[in-house]
Amino acid sequence: MKSPSPNFTHPTLQLLPKCKTLNELKQVHAQMTATGLTLHTYPLARLLLSSSTLDVTYTLSIFNQLPNPTIFLFNIVISSLANHKHHARIAFCLYNRVLFQKRVRPNSYTFPSLLKACGLHPWVQHGSALHTHVLKFLAPTYDHFVQASLLNYYANSGKLGVARYLFDQISRPDLAMWNSILTAYVRNANNKSDDDDDVTSLSLETLYLFSKMQYSAVKPNEVSIVALVSACANLGALSQGAWAHLYILKNNNLRLNRYVGTALIDMYSKCGCLDIAYQVFDILSQRDTFCYNSMIGGFAIHGCGHRALGLYEKMKLESLVPDNVTFVVTMCACSHVGLVEDGCKIFESIKEVYGVEPTLEHYGCVVDLLSRSGRFKEAEEKVKNMPMKPNAILWRSLLAGARVHGNLEVGEFALKQLMDLEPETSGNYVLLSNMYASVNKWGDVKKVRKLMKDHGIIKTPGTSLVEIDGAMHGFIMGDKTHPLSKDIRLKLEEINRKLQEYGHKPRTKEVLFDIEEEEKEDALSCHSERLAIAFALMVANSNATIRIIKNLRVCDDCHASTKVISMVYNREIIVRDRNRFHHFKDGTCSCLDYW
Repeated sequence: MKSPSPNFTHPTLQLLPKCKTLNELKQVHAQMTATGLTLHTYPLARLLLSSSTLDVTYTLSIFNQLPNPTIFLFNIVISSLANHKHHARIAFCLYNRVLFQKRVRPNSYTFPSLLKACGLHPWVQHGSALHTHVLKFLAPTYDHFVQASLLNYYANSGKLGVARYLFDQISRPDLAMWNSILTAYVRNANNKSDDDDDVTSLSLETLYLFSKMQYSAVKPNEVSIVALVSACANLGALSQGAWAHLYILKNNNLRLNRYVGTALIDMYSKCGCLDIAYQVFDILSQRDTFCYNSMIGGFAIHGCGHRALGLYEKMKLESLVPDNVTFVVTMCACSHVGLVEDGCKIFESIKEVYGVEPTLEHYGCVVDLLSRSGRFKEAEEKVKNMPMKPNAILWRSLLAGARVHGNLEVGEFALKQLMDLEPETSGNYVLLSNMYASVNKWGDVKKVRKLMKDHGIIKTPGTSLVEIDGAMHGFIMGDKTHPLSKDIRLKLEEINRKLQEYGHKPRTKEVLFDIEEEEKEDALSCHSERLAIAFALMVANSNATIRIIKNLRVCDDCHASTKVISMVYNREIIVRDRNRFHHFKDGTCSCLDYW
């Protein structure tokens, strides 16, 4: 068989792209055989490619009749099959044939398509084995496409450490490589939503990588910007997120498409700028379900249930079909403001209107909705009648609702289920401890603490981040490590004096320890968000809004005291806790004390 020739202009070859059916292709194949074109590698490769889009069986019948196919032809067929989920198995079988033949050897064109196929189930585990083959068959300086394929495989399969190692070995990564590693970091951060430290470190690393990218010769595109903005959303880094928005507007090569728009909506919502998020949503020329989900989700975490419901209805008027996420964020919006009937109607519509079986997440939302409003019997009925086994999120919703309404019986029952599912999650025990502490059952509090100690469970410390002039400052409960720690303590004393002058009485039932009242008051004043507020009042512009991100649910005392602080110091304070946003202004909170 002769070597490939790129100059074939035979009229028969021009017919191949026009073949729409297998019969048409067979006629062209017959002409190619009659004219001797099938004796040449290049025309044969064109035939194999065209047939693979119409009938894989026919492609294989042609290929299997070749007496000595070259690695070039093997690669052509492997690549065309590997790109299709249902044909990946055949591609790997052909690769096995290559390995057992002495005349052919895998080359740089063999691996990229196979590594891409390894992103599909059930071939994920084969990627590492292919990597060893790359090292075995190719020179150490294997080409750019193989490097990119390996990076993509490890990035997409969640093996971030290996992906970063490979990325750091590439001397001049191109745009696709930068996007792969940036997206991998953001994806990993989003998959670790229950681990705030990991989310923070992964998101910070995304910002660092983007800054490195700017010093390279590679210009970011929309994919790069989405990764950057998503990292800013996770961190609550408004300054950096706003910079990214301005960067898009100033660069003509970047478009504010629906993907970038969705990321910006999410970022502004999570940074406490709901009005700007809606402005971005409003100016988008194309809005899909993801855009609506992001905006409805923004309304939900800010406690704007009626606006969320309005957008949900508008979405349907625009002939967009709600998906599973739409139902979740809209029911969450209802839950945060007590719109129980509206939320229940949406839950019922999932099956009755859209013909879809509700998922665990949907059941979790409706149980949370009912529990928050104190309708425990209905919540328990939903749990009993579920077609699937309840998960930890669902039981935690029931426990949280029981805590709000002081229902110890339901709380104890929910915790028992949680201990079986998540025996090492400290938050579950803390919720029950809070319930016991709220009714002065200190003996039961001690039992819960002993249970935690016996299981080796350490309470997650409260941490708060506050952004000042674009820099993030972190605090933990009782923090004394900040360079201005002494000044912060003095500011706290000033705040506490003013709180007393305005009649604020510390809600010491929030403290889980059976200690003297004075000690409890001191413990409350050292909560991480109180330290962050004191610091911000010291160093931030007197008119600037204070924006705080807290890893745990804000406690009743901090919530009550922050309302007073906003009035005393005439400052707007926005706190994003584990569940939602609280906008404190003029002595009130946007949640209306329902959270």
